[in-house]
Amino acid sequence: MPSAVIPQAQEGPLAKRQRTGDTSLADNVKPIQASRIFAPFRTVGLVSPTDVPFTSVPLGKTSFQVTTSAGRSLQTYDLRRGLNLVFLSRPQTPEIITATTAWKDRVFAAWGGEVAGSAVGVWVLKRGKKVGELEIPSGHRESVKQILIFGSWIVGCCSNQILVWKSASYEHYTTLVPLGANTENAGQVLTGGVCNMPTFLNKIFVGREDGGVEIWNLSTGKLIYTILPPSSDSGPVTALEPTPALSLLAIAYANGALNIHDVKSDKPIIMLKSSNANRSPVTCISFRTDGLGAGEDGRKAGVMATSGVGDGDVTLWDLNEGGRVMGVLRGAHNPPSSSDRGVSGGVSKVEFLSGQPVLMTSGLDNALKSWIFDESPFSPVPRILHSRSGHAAPVTRLDFLPSDADGAEAGGKWLISSGRDRSLWAWSLRRDGQSTELSQGNVRSKAKRLGILGAGVSSTEPTLSLEDLKAPEITCLASSLNRDGGMGSSVGKGSVWTNASNKKNAVDATASGATGWESVVTGHKGDKFARTWFWGRKKAGRWAFETGDGTEVKSVAISPCGTFALVGSLGGGVDMFNLQSGQHRQRFPARLTPAQAKRLKLQQGNPGDLSKVQKEKQKFGPGQGKHTRAVTGVMVDGLNRTVISCSLDGRVKFWDFTTGMLQDEIDWHPMSAITGSRYHRSSDLIALSCDDLSIRVVDIETKKLVRELWGCSGQITDFCFSNDGRWIVAASVDSTIRVWDLPTGHLIDAIRVNSTCTALAFSNTGEFLATAHADSIGVNIWNNRTLFTHVPTRHISEDEITDVSGPTITGEGGQGLIDAAFEDDVPEEFTPETAGASLEQLSQDLTTLSLVPRSRWQTLLHLDAIKQRNKPKEPPKAPEKAPFFLPSLKDTTTPLTTTDPASVVSAAERSRITALERGAASSSSSFTALLHSGTTETGTLAPALELLKSLPPAAADIQIRSLSSLAPYTELVAFVAALTERLREKRDYELVQAWMAVFLKIHGEVVAAAVSNSDYGDGQGDGDGDGDIYIHDVDGPGHEKGGAGLLAALQAWRREQDAEARRLESLVGYCSGVVGFLRSTRG
Repeated sequence: MPSAVIPQAQEGPLAKRQRTGDTSLADNVKPIQASRIFAPFRTVGLVSPTDVPFTSVPLGKTSFQVTTSAGRSLQTYDLRRGLNLVFLSRPQTPEIITATTAWKDRVFAAWGGEVAGSAVGVWVLKRGKKVGELEIPSGHRESVKQILIFGSWIVGCCSNQILVWKSASYEHYTTLVPLGANTENAGQVLTGGVCNMPTFLNKIFVGREDGGVEIWNLSTGKLIYTILPPSSDSGPVTALEPTPALSLLAIAYANGALNIHDVKSDKPIIMLKSSNANRSPVTCISFRTDGLGAGEDGRKAGVMATSGVGDGDVTLWDLNEGGRVMGVLRGAHNPPSSSDRGVSGGVSKVEFLSGQPVLMTSGLDNALKSWIFDESPFSPVPRILHSRSGHAAPVTRLDFLPSDADGAEAGGKWLISSGRDRSLWAWSLRRDGQSTELSQGNVRSKAKRLGILGAGVSSTEPTLSLEDLKAPEITCLASSLNRDGGMGSSVGKGSVWTNASNKKNAVDATASGATGWESVVTGHKGDKFARTWFWGRKKAGRWAFETGDGTEVKSVAISPCGTFALVGSLGGGVDMFNLQSGQHRQRFPARLTPAQAKRLKLQQGNPGDLSKVQKEKQKFGPGQGKHTRAVTGVMVDGLNRTVISCSLDGRVKFWDFTTGMLQDEIDWHPMSAITGSRYHRSSDLIALSCDDLSIRVVDIETKKLVRELWGCSGQITDFCFSNDGRWIVAASVDSTIRVWDLPTGHLIDAIRVNSTCTALAFSNTGEFLATAHADSIGVNIWNNRTLFTHVPTRHISEDEITDVSGPTITGEGGQGLIDAAFEDDVPEEFTPETAGASLEQLSQDLTTLSLVPRSRWQTLLHLDAIKQRNKPKEPPKAPEKAPFFLPSLKDTTTPLTTTDPASVVSAAERSRITALERGAASSSSSFTALLHSGTTETGTLAPALELLKSLPPAAADIQIRSLSSLAPYTELVAFVAALTERLREKRDYELVQAWMAVFLKIHGEVVAAAVSNSDYGDGQGDGDGDGDIYIHDVDGPGHEKGGAGLLAALQAWRREQDAEARRLESLVGYCSGVVGFLRSTRG
């Protein structure tokens, strides 16, 4: 048996290579507190995630800009552009934004005060940039809940104080303290906000907790009057809004009452109250100002819209003739979830745009919508005009869309996410406006038929919500674009999500054969149906695949061809369906035919009749091998030959794709249960997460365990392969994201984020890592820094885990691809001491290739062909003659000499040619000087070859050509001896072959002539004209002539070449035999 390495006298394992540089500075420098691999980029999916109301400002007569709060930054949308995002505020505020208002071309944002002891401030922003800041009185720590600007005043309403500034200078003017605010244990005294009314100069109206409305004079800082509540049980004031009519103020109370009050006479004009006792109190009021919308035909003025945070409805009132409810816009936003899924809901603000039949609404469901009153015949309820939204609950699943067959969707552009709000979203990482929610059918029409979205006054309180009509929460998803038809996919005439096995719901699927079919499959919580989706049309698909045993869907997969969907169930079954027809095609294990069932029964009754060989062959019989617990992962190999499934029973099973027979299995029971799986098709590796907090990697070709990755200190929530299959990225409940390098098995990076990462995905281009977290409804995007910088693969310890802040919606504090590409490299002192030095050869017994790029020595071999190909096809043309209208020379006496343009060489060209000749001569002299010194003085020819390695292909070709071919061939002999010495050292193997090939190609005739003149060679070539010659060994002593010396040098090189070739051939043959034995089915 050949040996790859000659045995050493040293006992025990080889010591690690130590870095040879000075490491004394490393102990005094702290490592950078950031991820080694990932840099925060930005957050997507946030529109209006907080309870801070939006603010709008008109731009001209028909265009409006709407600004929403996204935590610590503002987003401005242009209504005329369809609510396209136009501005993001930078920098971020130090604390969470609590109130906003737009005034002229500026937006005022109040922040801080939500946490005890935190700072408070009010910033002024213009076009997303900070341009000013209001002066905050010293010692003030209350958060500003509302900002009001009118005239020369800026008013900030807090819980127990009112701050007043001058709008011209942003200077603090005074602080107003309502009655009862200075008492001990005083709660929130001001509950209804603040407003002003036209014609009331320097006056503001403030709603109190006791139901009163105070009127303050800002100029004098005095309380003028208090409007008392209509009854003792009215409760706190919840909303204030002036009406278009002068001196009339709308006041809403916590008991559901809403009064239109005449401020001058202090008398209620209209007293309204919802007929539904369960309706939440009104928290927002707005009046339509275009003079239309009321009455039977909508031609009268007097429309009021009200909403509350307790539901997702908007109530429209006709204030004529005492006031009445003219319509209810039900389901404008998701209501607060009655379950504990954490789904946010309710309307945070409703506002009629000035002079327009357009209603803007924002909700706690992370949505901003515009509605328009333009239906004919007249309808008191508007229709949707524009919508921007995102997930209303934390995200549970993430997946980057794979590339389709022609690569049209390549580039990591699309990200699919599902959340606890029962929605499936597609996010575009290139253009935010293309992001959309995949439709689940006409849910609103169905809700109207069920009375949930009834717009009339007689509609009863619904027992179901709009959310309940959607599919259950998505727990698993799979996608493949190989059969996706895009927007031209045939969706059929049937309803969505029908069961094709039910003949009553049969759908003709022939048209989809030409246009394509569904490309996304999802499994849902507590549901026995897996549902399909059209990616190109962004809508629900035709089929709902029912599990064979009727239990809940636990895992889904799509075959590489995009034709089949596989569904794993809670009961341990795996079923395969055709995505085009929706028909059931296979079950794993396959169902037994009557003959197979009878034969199996006989074999079980008489097990002694089978020989040992037969028992071994029938280890996995027909119909056997079903999982005993929930199937947590299903995968199909790249050739549609094998189906791999894993389960909580601790087994990994390999099934025949066509027959459904069990081929092999890996049993880890009772050591661990498998909770999830991921498949990397290019490397044929599957990663399996287990309940013992480990990740095991299996090669599906050999069906052997190749890696066990440990380190997670909590349950693994999600994990994935990198795009090239080199890394595994995993998240666990300890809020840590870890990265393992598969070739080395090392933990190479680990970061601790602010909250638990619940889902993650790696883009197929390697650019981005997407993560979702338990306390956020957005999706964080991270850049992959290894695309532009080196990351060491050394193992890190738990002490080196760093705390990292996640990306922000503005990208502030993050790192773009260009920024990170130009950042400075990590200083040398940060390099760990265990990092190996840059050695060109690990051992003298290993044949080592050079570090020279492959293109360099390949170009050297074909340099003549490259020059011939790049040769100009035609000589350069002379410049065109000057136009006739240019003035001629004044002096015409001196005749002009005609000179051939081709023969004229400019001074610049002459200097360039001289420099090139001088450089070539110096390089040539240096190379030959090193060859001479190596043979006469130093005794080593390595410096000459190192110089040759550093030269580009053209320069190296010149050096070899410049070798003297005159007897006694001293330079040729020295060059061949240098190659022989390098071959004997087992270094730069491919370079030595390339250099020798070029040497024989250039000096082949000289070598043949020298050998033919000697008595020890025939000098014959191989006849192919490439300059190669055959050198035969000789027995006699060499001549003293130059030809004999060259022949002896070539013979020495030939002997070393043959010996090394035989050794490599033996090693390769041995390794191939071992690999073939391991991959064979024997044993």
